Amino acid sequence: MNERPSLPEIDQSPQIIAFDAVMPAAMAVRAEEAGVRRAAMDPITVFVLSVLAGAFISFGAAFSTTVGAGIVVMTAQDGAAVYSGALPYGLVRLFVGASFSIGLILVVVAGAELFTGNNLIVMAWASGRVKARAVLANWVIAFTGNAVGCLATAALMFVSTQYTFAGGAVGLNALAIANAKAALPFVPALTLGIMCNALVCLTVWMCFGARTTIDRVITIVPPITAFVTTGFEHSIANIYFIPLALFIKSNAPASFWASLGKTPADFPAVTWDNFLIGNLLPVTIGNIIGGSLMVGAVYWFVYLRKRAPSDAIV
Repeated sequence: MNERPSLPEIDQSPQIIAFDAVMPAAMAVRAEEAGVRRAAMDPITVFVLSVLAGAFISFGAAFSTTVGAGIVVMTAQDGAAVYSGALPYGLVRLFVGASFSIGLILVVVAGAELFTGNNLIVMAWASGRVKARAVLANWVIAFTGNAVGCLATAALMFVSTQYTFAGGAVGLNALAIANAKAALPFVPALTLGIMCNALVCLTVWMCFGARTTIDRVITIVPPITAFVTTGFEHSIANIYFIPLALFIKSNAPASFWASLGKTPADFPAVTWDNFLIGNLLPVTIGNIIGGSLMVGAVYWFVYLRKRAPSDAIV
């Protein structure tokens, strides 16, 4: 009698499918590779994607300005920001910060080049895979494109007259935000810029550990909400916030000022000199320190310093 052929043994051990987030050591490699890709990108592509990033951050700024309108600020006689007391200061700031986070969500998920996030390219430079001139070229092009996107969006928002909504409360909030930013002394603006981009680059860093779009969105919201709520200074966002107020101060019709019971003189710090020299310069320097040194350099030292360098990108 013929015996039946024996069947192959089936592995009965449990099959494990892992969906864990990428761990920090692997995140560092991802960040380095991203820096290499960004440095190798052609200038026109970098510029166009940077214009988009400036617009995306401006969307977040416009959203947060609108969310805070009417409940965040009124202005004292000297133009300083004071709070209406309708809601606690911290709670209002939390709402404003959460709404601003849509800007970085758009940058990361839709794809764009943001100067502050690109400070992490120093990880690829420190590994010898990117030359210093390539890093600086990327930063200059990204900053320029971001500025174009922000200024264009601010101009469009002014022409739209959205600042007149809610009886002018949106415009009043925009003016008060810009007045407070433009009035900052150099050292506070510098240090607030350092703290801001430490959180922004930590956000981008953590996104290297994400596997899905949902992962990235959930990763982005808390730290971005934190930096806005706390009052830290973001150079690119300020290229929207302060020029919009400058456009309103210089060009808003008399009916707008009458609806507020204010005049342009009630916002004395909102000037181009205060914007460019008093705010943008120290905040940009602070952003570079916070992103490049406090995040990029630290994580490179921890995870990548012992790896052999590859061919550097010129």
